[in-house]
Amino acid sequence: LRCFDYAQQPKDCKQKTMKNLINILHREGCSLVVEKDGEVSIYNQKGVRDLEHLLKCEPEKLRGARIADKVIGKAAAGIAVKGGVKELYTDVMSKKAAELLDASDVKYTFAVMVDEIIIKEGDNRCPLEKIVDSATTADEVVETLWAHFDEMKNKHKA
Repeated sequence: LRCFDYAQQPKDCKQKTMKNLINILHREGCSLVVEKDGEVSIYNQKGVRDLEHLLKCEPEKLRGARIADKVIGKAAAGIAVKGGVKELYTDVMSKKAAELLDASDVKYTFAVMVDEIIIKEGDNRCPLEKIVDSATTADEVVETLWAHFDEMKNKHKA
């Protein structure tokens, strides 16, 4: 993973309440909004790519942050917990993500709880949900994800 800053600053982000972060998430059509120490950044990559980038390259932006995300499955929840997020909101949360968050100090709210995250491209469960299914802690989730991402990178090199 190459580390570079691709966060954008949203328009009109004077208030830093969770409600405002949720409004930014929906108004800007982004995938992730992060607020840390009064600074708000928005991200637009698919899946857990933005959270992965933040944990690997800018972990200080996650520690103690509040985030609003479109979808939080177990993989994203693991990254949020490992990264030290203090509060999160999501439009859609999987039950396994909630279980992981319940075992942490992360305060969370959601609009819809689902049994599992289903990918748009079909009726299959999200591949990352399958990959981290057996992990029982945030550390295990992140270790499993990093190993998977490294394996995928090596496959593409060969």
